[in-house]
Amino acid sequence: MMKPNFISRLPRPAMTAIGGVAGFTAYFSMYAFRKPVAADTFAGVAPFLHGLDYKSAVIIMQIAGYALSKLIGIRVVAQFGRTGRGYAIIGLVSIAWAALILFAVAPAPWNAAFFLLNGLPLGMIWGLVFSYLEGRRESDILGAILCASFIFSSGVMKSVGEVMVRSGISIWWMPAAVGAVFFPLLLLSVWALESLPPPDAQDEKERMPRVPMFRAERMAMLRANWMMIFPLVAGYVMLTAIRDFRDNFAPELWQAAGYRDIAALFTESEVPVAIGVLVVLAALNRVRANLVALQAMQVLIILGALMLAGATASFQFGLISGLLWMMLSGMGLYLAYTPFNAMLFDRMIAAIGKPGNSGFLIYVSDAAGYCGSVGVIVLRNAYGTSGNWLSFYVAFAYATAAIVTGFGLLSLFVAHWRLKEGAPARVTRP
Repeated sequence: MMKPNFISRLPRPAMTAIGGVAGFTAYFSMYAFRKPVAADTFAGVAPFLHGLDYKSAVIIMQIAGYALSKLIGIRVVAQFGRTGRGYAIIGLVSIAWAALILFAVAPAPWNAAFFLLNGLPLGMIWGLVFSYLEGRRESDILGAILCASFIFSSGVMKSVGEVMVRSGISIWWMPAAVGAVFFPLLLLSVWALESLPPPDAQDEKERMPRVPMFRAERMAMLRANWMMIFPLVAGYVMLTAIRDFRDNFAPELWQAAGYRDIAALFTESEVPVAIGVLVVLAALNRVRANLVALQAMQVLIILGALMLAGATASFQFGLISGLLWMMLSGMGLYLAYTPFNAMLFDRMIAAIGKPGNSGFLIYVSDAAGYCGSVGVIVLRNAYGTSGNWLSFYVAFAYATAAIVTGFGLLSLFVAHWRLKEGAPARVTRP
């Protein structure tokens, strides 16, 4: 793609603002091709297979494609480099859009299989978008803004989908229709990302050069740091699974909690969460010492897990309403989940002190996480479709909090022990 150079002549704060908005809107637009299908319960549609309800089949197919994409992305995203990223994003989203059209024209329940094709290309988008933003002095801010997109956009896209269905668009065409609305915004966002200049010399000095990682470099990083990485990945599997369950089955959870008019709730419950998480994580950009910032994020992950458990207990004892519970538990969940998607591994690369890219570690975590997500949905169906959605989610929240806290403490200890030598002094931006 052509790269207009006027952005490179802007003051750095303006370039940062453009990068943040472009990253946010690019990933926000991608969600228009992924999440609207979760807005409907598909009640009354014949089961896909015996013992597997139709919506669960749709979600499993989509997440399976997404998980496979993450596995492929461990290699592809880590090695991609800077050339051709914009075309790749547009091409991959277009394939996902085509799958939504095929879903609309094929007969149910077998059309659920097209969500495997829908999820397969979309799993690459995150790594490609974040590759424009990583390795910069402002990457914590940019990463926080980018992460806010998937918190905010999921609720918005489900709300848009619900409104479209109420306006008369069929549940089969609704996902493709939502995608059509947001495709122009995707094109504009990719153009803006392509216009950003690469990290400068000072960025590379503070955050290490970001270069493609081939097999030898990837294996060397894992061998040297597995005691710090694997506990984090184990916790992330639980966080991804519960986050996806909460996201994909939000209508069922809201209804089980006693709410009926849920179209506005998708957005109402997620906007405060997105803002809160954005503010907390963006504040870490003031920390110049990479090890200090890394450890701060590990502490946030633990605190987020404890907040998830605390909010759930408060709801169970009748101390807070269902809406406040969804907001507070969502805040805790996303405080723990969000750092994995950008800032945590960006700082880890810098703290380790060797050139590389965070896309590799993000995709290792995501591949494991989405495999876990599929497993949880299968477990939910084995648990029984007559079982209460709410009781399953509550039990899952407690299990997630316990596992994330335990593994988080282990990784925090290893990071301190493994990286403390040679760590720069703590400095904050003026």
